[in-house]
Amino acid sequence: MGIDKDRIMTQDETGELAPIDQVEDRVEAEMKKLEGEAKKFVADGMQDKKLAQEGERMVEEAERELAKENSE
Repeated sequence: MGIDKDRIMTQDETGELAPIDQVEDRVEAEMKKLEGEAKKFVADGMQDKKLAQEGERMVEEAERELAKENSE
C-alpha cells in the first residue's frame, strides 16, 4: 500500500497555484489600501490636498484590484 509515483501530479503540471500564491495579490492590494488610507489621514492633519488625493487614488486602485480578485 505505497504511493504510486506515476499517478502523482504536481501543481505545475495541473496549472494550479499554490495557496500562498493565491492570496499574494490580495494581500498586496489590502496593504496598498491601508497605505492610501494612512496617507489620507496624514494629509487631513497637514491640510495637504495633494497627499490626500494620492491617498484617495491608492485606496480606489486597491479596491478595484480587490474587486477583480474577488470576481476571479
